[in-house]
Amino acid sequence: MPQFKRYIGIDYSGAETPTSSLSSLRVHEAEADSRRLPIEVPPAPSPRKYWTRRGIAEWLREQMLTSADDGIDHAFLFPVHYFEMHGLPLDWRSFLEDFRKHWPTHEDHTYVDFI
Repeated sequence: MPQFKRYIGIDYSGAETPTSSLSSLRVHEAEADSRRLPIEVPPAPSPRKYWTRRGIAEWLREQMLTSADDGIDHAFLFPVHYFEMHGLPLDWRSFLEDFRKHWPTHEDHTYVDFI
């Protein structure tokens, strides 16, 4: 018996800016009660052909808002050693705040390679 109603997989291999449209950014979705294989989710209609990191974040936010009762189980993680080494509490919010401070890749015109 599936634990969730649907599953989302993301290939998040984007190394440019948050608004760069990259062919390596892909989103797939599978319904738990379906016998179909996962389907690729296209980005929202726009002049851009591929997903952007910001577009994926906005799409995920929308999915969480419209499926609030379903919750979300994610595999975004960092090793416990990272938290211990940097004196961070073992919680997601603290990690995200610290990560954003040291890796401001959410800012426009900021390439991962520049950081």
